[in-house]
Amino acid sequence: MDICPKCGLPKQACVCEEIAKSEQKLKVEGVKKKFGKIATVISGIGEGVNIKEIAKSLKQELACGGTVKNNVIELQGDHRKRIKAVLERLGFHDATVIE
Repeated sequence: MDICPKCGLPKQACVCEEIAKSEQKLKVEGVKKKFGKIATVISGIGEGVNIKEIAKSLKQELACGGTVKNNVIELQGDHRKRIKAVLERLGFHDATVIE
């Protein structure tokens, strides 16, 4: 049985990532890319969170493509209107959306 080095609980009962998610202060903004396309950029994700899993969940939920670069999630398309609800469902409660 694997034990989490941070909290000492078994991996199945570990809540370290959930606590880390609730403490994050995310910033969501739309950025104009090449050829006038809009990309949604989510920054402010810190340590203790699996950023690739978050990006995968966001891409599935919003039905878009995207990537992770330098601890920043970049999604194809303008999703600023819907992303706050999706982030709250994933456990991030303090997200600032810049219009």
